Amino acid sequence: MAAWRTTCLGALPITRFVSAELANAFAFAEFCGDIGATQHEAISAHFRADFAVGRLAHADLLWRRALDRTAELSRTHTITLGTRALDVLHVASALELGARTLVTYDAR
Repeated sequence: MAAWRTTCLGALPITRFVSAELANAFAFAEFCGDIGATQHEAISAHFRADFAVGRLAHADLLWRRALDRTAELSRTHTITLGTRALDVLHVASALELGARTLVTYDAR
């Protein structure tokens, strides 16, 4: 990821949904005991700093269109891929934004 990121110019665009999902993941990791409160705050501070210095930027997205695209993709692909709705929403959002690259850690 770090090597790929050095090839990108400017801020990496992410949706507000991704921001919310990451904030939840940080809190969930603390809840599960995977990280402590201090580490949770440090991770959250780094995430906020990425926005402040321009490494990340929120991408404007027409959510109605993204949700319509999600339903369309689900009808077409979920029966063969077994995808979850929120994962399809990530893909639909990227398509609606005209993204050429999608970063994921999901095997599917």
